[in-house]
Amino acid sequence: MKKTIVIADDFENTRWIIDLTLNKLNAEILSAANGQEALNYFDGRPIDLLITDYNMPIMNGAELVENVKEKSKYSFIPIIVLTTERDPGKRAKIENLQVTAWVQKPFKQDHFLKIVERCLR
Repeated sequence: MKKTIVIADDFENTRWIIDLTLNKLNAEILSAANGQEALNYFDGRPIDLLITDYNMPIMNGAELVENVKEKSKYSFIPIIVLTTERDPGKRAKIENLQVTAWVQKPFKQDHFLKIVERCLR
């Protein structure tokens, strides 16, 4: 069965790179330019993984994760934070929301793909 992955990042090039990396998985990719746009995908449809940036306009990654976790259908889906953010306070805040992984940008494709594959098992 084809997996569905939501990508939330305000930079189009980053979304494109992530999409290109995930092409190897033959997954359905749903892209969003901010957290609010990404949250619209969590409407009851099956979603297997959320990959989100931390710093985005309108709704940041922490707010997105909080909103997704509040929805009972999605409260346990794996979440990867893929970000340039290095502030320990922000990292602690989002890790307290029980995200699956924190990956620093720029990322190595092979390493990132292994994390994604582990999340999708």
